[in-house]
Amino acid sequence: MTQQRRVALVLVLNLSMIAGLLVAGLFAHSLSLLAEGGDFLADSLALALGLLAIYLRDRHRNAMATTWVALVNAVWLLVLSVGVAISAARRLISGSPEVHGLPVLVASAIAAVVMLCAALILGADAGREDLHMRSILLDTVADGAAAAVVAGVGVVLVVANRWFWLDAAAALLVSALIAFAALRLLRDVLRALRSAAPYVPEDDD
Repeated sequence: MTQQRRVALVLVLNLSMIAGLLVAGLFAHSLSLLAEGGDFLADSLALALGLLAIYLRDRHRNAMATTWVALVNAVWLLVLSVGVAISAARRLISGSPEVHGLPVLVASAIAAVVMLCAALILGADAGREDLHMRSILLDTVADGAAAAVVAGVGVVLVVANRWFWLDAAAALLVSALIAFAALRLLRDVLRALRSAAPYVPEDDD
């Protein structure tokens, strides 16, 4: 399957989750679900730009197009992670409102399964194709891991119906996962820009 088709499929999967996560987050008073929804929205914008970059690379021989898109993606993810971290810290300091655990559990579990499907579509070797595909794979894996963590928090909230601060703590962890993926991607982008040539990531150091 071509890169363009794989990216388009992952974009469809991301778009299918945005509204559900945001609505569930507002209903449940869950910052972690809202963070997930914002992350999926950011990823969708990056994927749409990525499709344009693939077109420019393949049709107009702009070899660095996907590297520039990866840079935009990395910077936006860092901005998003900082925003989520600030909101989570404020809620932890000021006290969390009651969070409904069942919507958190259901929405996050679905998101984790969707991201697993997206990772399978991309393939295990996507991270070695180019920086753009690496950025998509890192985003997908980080999103899936974050969704699984939030789903676990949802289980605790359903069973205990207390410890609502865990939702803000989960949002803080989501921001950390996003930032970690973004910083690794930014490292590879800077390598490519320094060499003025497309950088194909090798096995992680």
